[in-house]
Amino acid sequence: MHVQEWLDTVPAAAVYAVVALVIGVESLGIPLPGEIVLVSAALLSSQHSGINPIVLGACATAGAVVGDSIGYAIGRKGGRPLLAWLGTKFPRHFSEGHVATAERSFEKWGMWAVFFGRFVALLRIFAGPLAGVLHMPYWKFLIANVLGGICWAGGTTAVIYYVGIVAEDWLKRFSYLGLVVAVLIGLTSMLVLKRKATKAAAAREREAAEAEAVPAVD
Repeated sequence: MHVQEWLDTVPAAAVYAVVALVIGVESLGIPLPGEIVLVSAALLSSQHSGINPIVLGACATAGAVVGDSIGYAIGRKGGRPLLAWLGTKFPRHFSEGHVATAERSFEKWGMWAVFFGRFVALLRIFAGPLAGVLHMPYWKFLIANVLGGICWAGGTTAVIYYVGIVAEDWLKRFSYLGLVVAVLIGLTSMLVLKRKATKAAAAREREAAEAEAVPAVD
């Protein structure tokens, strides 16, 4: 069953709990479709289903912040053996190449890697555990974690909610096609922004790698 259809069958309180739980577990370092669940719930909130978008955004933010913080604590205690173990359980996400790329990003960008990592699916599951493994000061991690969680969870909820409201007006004037087009535009815009952010991060990694490869000249 489609995620949105399933969410529509449960009470609003359960929707808030599911969104917070899925995003929290994803932020903990376990690959789950947190963004899909959040987008689906935000669309429901725009359709007068009894789901408050402000409460939804707050629950999503809380799940992101708490999940990342737990992931940080686990990473700090488990160290690199934890990453190796995750690689055996989730080889697609925690391969040596992905871990190395994320580690270079964290070492170079620090707090910014935690903040912007919230907007990139792969880095979103790495942020907490890897920051702990690298022993990033918790106060720095917490600031970036909270700000990133608010901007990502709150921003995603707001964008999808208002796209759904606009789509509803179009639906009344035109047809169901208006809803589909509006939703696709909103999702496409988010994907384009995420793709640009990913490309920019990859470009910075290549530049850093090239700089490290250049031998020092006496």
